[in-house]
Amino acid sequence: MLYFRGCTAREKQTAIGEATERLLEIAGVDFHILEDEKCCGSVLLRTGFIDDAKNQIEKNTGILKGEKIITSCAGCYKTLKDDYEGLDVIHISQLLDELISDGKLKVSKKDLDVTYHDSCHLGRHCNVFDEPRNVIRSAANLVEMENSHENSLCCGAGGGVKSAYPEIADQMASTRISQAKETGCGILITSCPFCKLNLENDDLKVLDLTEFLMEYGEMDESQ
Repeated sequence: MLYFRGCTAREKQTAIGEATERLLEIAGVDFHILEDEKCCGSVLLRTGFIDDAKNQIEKNTGILKGEKIITSCAGCYKTLKDDYEGLDVIHISQLLDELISDGKLKVSKKDLDVTYHDSCHLGRHCNVFDEPRNVIRSAANLVEMENSHENSLCCGAGGGVKSAYPEIADQMASTRISQAKETGCGILITSCPFCKLNLENDDLKVLDLTEFLMEYGEMDESQ
């Protein structure tokens, strides 16, 4: 398997990449990474630089084709799955769900209340709702926000909004954070590095799903 880290996990949220790699190691997954990994082209596509995106996709396809690709970035997952042709790609939440179900990743459940934010790319765009929740429920109690699943609110980070309209992005994040706080949970989990960045705040601990599992899953790392 090839772990495609994505720009955000590779450069800004390196803890996500580290947590993902450690989980794969604990589960005995044979994987490798690209030392010279390039952007998947997601941002170029979503902000209208179509020709540049097509060139990036063409270059990456020659490298990625034939690999079983794991990604921890929801944006990369959607792009590699929907905008490339002939790639075999799985999001880390889906793989973790499989590994836990198969007993290859043994997680201990704690009496801990947490809430989960569905990212636009992974949720509404790719219909991945159950797998991350299954993973969370293996380790903690999941308390849903007012808006969840298909009705989840955007965090404000995607589609170039954070770069072009930062004030709007901050307002959207503030609304979502308020919903998370209303659950009474102290931990907010997401499966998207962009969402994690934009939802970080002083009142809640915001973790990627992989970080959450490493910190609270109480796994037997010697297996």
